[in-house]
Amino acid sequence: MLRVGIVCYPTYGGSGVVATELGKALAQRGYQVHFITYALPWRLDAFHDNIFFHEVEIPNYPLFEFQLYSLALAGKLVDVARYERLDILHVHYAIPHAVSGYLMQRMLWEHHGIHVPLVTTLHGTDITLVGLEPSFHPVVRFSLEHSDAITAVSSFLAEKTRHQFHIQRPIEVIPNFVDTALFAPRPSAELRQQFAPHGEHILIHVSNFRPVKRSPDTVRILAEVRSAVPAKLILIGDGPERSEVERLARQLGVDEHIRCLGKQLVTPEVLSIADIFLLPSQSESFGLAALEAMSCGVPVVATTAGGIAELVHHGETGFLAEIGDTERMARYCIELLCNPKKLQSFRDRARQRALAYDVNLIVPLYEQLYHRVREQVQVPA
Repeated sequence: MLRVGIVCYPTYGGSGVVATELGKALAQRGYQVHFITYALPWRLDAFHDNIFFHEVEIPNYPLFEFQLYSLALAGKLVDVARYERLDILHVHYAIPHAVSGYLMQRMLWEHHGIHVPLVTTLHGTDITLVGLEPSFHPVVRFSLEHSDAITAVSSFLAEKTRHQFHIQRPIEVIPNFVDTALFAPRPSAELRQQFAPHGEHILIHVSNFRPVKRSPDTVRILAEVRSAVPAKLILIGDGPERSEVERLARQLGVDEHIRCLGKQLVTPEVLSIADIFLLPSQSESFGLAALEAMSCGVPVVATTAGGIAELVHHGETGFLAEIGDTERMARYCIELLCNPKKLQSFRDRARQRALAYDVNLIVPLYEQLYHRVREQVQVPA
């Protein structure tokens, strides 16, 4: 089996979750997996056979005003690739990971005659937001042109990348995935009672509370829904917008009906007690959190942003509205909550839809890509 290096952001977000779950799945299949990043990945929460973690230490010198993570990462990648004899390096996010991967390749080849193929997976904001900054645009394009293979988590993101960066080479779409055996409907009357003691309906939102997630919109939706039916809102995650969420909740008088759980592992037990998953994002390349909810039989009310429509089928597994149209999203929630048979139908179809993204169907696509790249790649000139 191959020795695979994985580079990702270890923080609370979809790209880090996907990278970590991919590494865990590969390890279960016998691959030797090496995570290389500045902190232990969020979901690498227990011992896993065949998984190794290499921490990137960031030097702190008074001479340098800003951290030099990309250079520290490149140096660490050289050491890990050389001494652990990596067969392939898989980086998640173009900035700065693909750039550091390219530097690793050049140093390894020129100094040691070793070539480690580089696979870059695009997750979203590295293309749709950060990558469009004028100072970063040529760097992103260069890193993509020099990756041995590029994947994107949705057709939307692949097309966006081709258009924004004038990429002519193939970009393979490998969607996000979920362990449908783990994330399965697990209803618990006792747990539901804790959050909705008077039989209220439950809405849920999971994110890193960045502005792009538009988390305050979930509060506006709740306030509108509560004008028609009793409802509670569970918020999981943390980030820069959390204080605004809490302020808005107090302003709209719904703060007593919201539970902010902060950063914690999202469990199928918590997802399963929800009636609707809210995803009001301004930009969403795929929507991994929504997929995990759907796998637990929870329909999604979301925006039409990015690649969400590739996952959520409007009128079947959930509803989609324009960005910022919280009134329409609230009406969709009320429509489902006031019609138990329709809600159950959406629950069943959401679960069926998620089965198409099962880990055992998607991870083999990465395995095939690794072997194909190793067979086809040419060493640098």
